[in-house]
Amino acid sequence: MLDDLFDYLEHIRERPVWQPIPHEVRAAFDEPLPQRATELAVVHEAFMHKVLPYAVGNVHPGFMGWVHGGGTAVGMLAEMLAGGLNANVGGRDQMPVEVERQIVRWMRDLFGFPEGASGLFVTGTSMANLIGLLVARTSVLGEGARKEGLGPEGQRLLAYASAGSHASIAQAMDLCGLGTERLRLVPMNERFEMDIGALCQQLEADRQAGYRPFFIAATAGSVDVGAIDDLGALADIARAQGLWLHVDGACGALGMLAPDIAPRLKGIERADSIAFDFHKWGQVPYDAGFVLVRDGELHRRTFASQAAYLRRDARGLAGGSPWPCDFGPDLSRGFRALKAWFTIKTYGAQQLGAMISGTCELAQQLKRRIEATSQLELAAPVNLNIVCFRYRAANSDEVNAEIAAELQESGICAPSTTAIHGRLAIRAAIVNHRTTLEDIDALVATTLAMGEAAGRTRGGRGAMPRAGPGPAWKHTPMSSTRSES
Repeated sequence: MLDDLFDYLEHIRERPVWQPIPHEVRAAFDEPLPQRATELAVVHEAFMHKVLPYAVGNVHPGFMGWVHGGGTAVGMLAEMLAGGLNANVGGRDQMPVEVERQIVRWMRDLFGFPEGASGLFVTGTSMANLIGLLVARTSVLGEGARKEGLGPEGQRLLAYASAGSHASIAQAMDLCGLGTERLRLVPMNERFEMDIGALCQQLEADRQAGYRPFFIAATAGSVDVGAIDDLGALADIARAQGLWLHVDGACGALGMLAPDIAPRLKGIERADSIAFDFHKWGQVPYDAGFVLVRDGELHRRTFASQAAYLRRDARGLAGGSPWPCDFGPDLSRGFRALKAWFTIKTYGAQQLGAMISGTCELAQQLKRRIEATSQLELAAPVNLNIVCFRYRAANSDEVNAEIAAELQESGICAPSTTAIHGRLAIRAAIVNHRTTLEDIDALVATTLAMGEAAGRTRGGRGAMPRAGPGPAWKHTPMSSTRSES
């Protein structure tokens, strides 16, 4: 099984990025609960032929959809070790907890947070955003809100985020009981950043109306275009008005590892909480989200609870308090920290930072190719590693939606789509460390070919040319296990 996965990674370029699931494969999983044992080799064979070929494809260098990291063989091996250890990292006196604490210290230092800051591995930034909001709620309403609910004061609370913020911010408002109508979406400027003037006006208007602003969710790498809000200006406003500053850094916070990107994140060190994903730019296998909170004691008071079966002692296995379960909603927690620890230890901050810079340079290369091609147009500024563009056509939305689907089904490259100023755009998020300039060229060439085909065959779907996976280009930018990682 392990050898098969090494082969899969080593020869990933010889496979399509993604391919539709055949009806018979999907139907094979509509079976009743097995009553008798099956040989492991038979089950593995089913995985190799019915699961592995039909994954989303983010391991492939041609995958540029959404913002998915590519993972590494190092992280895969660490996940195997974690599975064998089968540690519940909710608490107790054990080294897996210490591994997570070391990463908390590393991230505390990376982001310039104080010694008392706390951190926690979670599923992803959506959960990390919720935790940041809940800690902020405790900071303004006190721990009593955990027992008594929001009360009249809670009904007056308002939060603020850019109109380009991730949907998980609104979802967090829903889940924590404040409600999505208590989130003000602030307009963006021409750079797709939160408009600071508009925010100040909204804050003043809301105070005049009797509301109590308490939370600003800044974005470091917006999901649509990779924009970074003016974190320094937002930190000034938060400090002056007594607001909690949270940074959703799912797509961009780990740019702190790259010397050429880190200056653009100036001000993030002043945040009250930061959410980000190791499984994106950090190349750690899914899932590996993380939240960092400046006031670790406030973080603990937001979640810690007492129960006889969770008694803490000064000695024995029940030692080591506080436990990770005191900082989040999960008592049962997997050993997510191990794959992040292996990744950071194996590659080091410098190599990870160079990889991050490389994805941004590839985005600039794609931008230059688009600008030099009359049939294509940029849809938004290229801030980090996300490029939004269109094929020029009379019926632009329909044509570009069809091109995006055809690109995905071609097996050559797989971008996604988004809406920029109300118009559909093809969105290439360059996150995978395996992606090279050849993949950028393949994206442009295939887009042009399919756009031209669409122009000739607007009368019928399915007329675009199909292509198999591209050549098996060799590139191993983060190699350390066999010939690919």
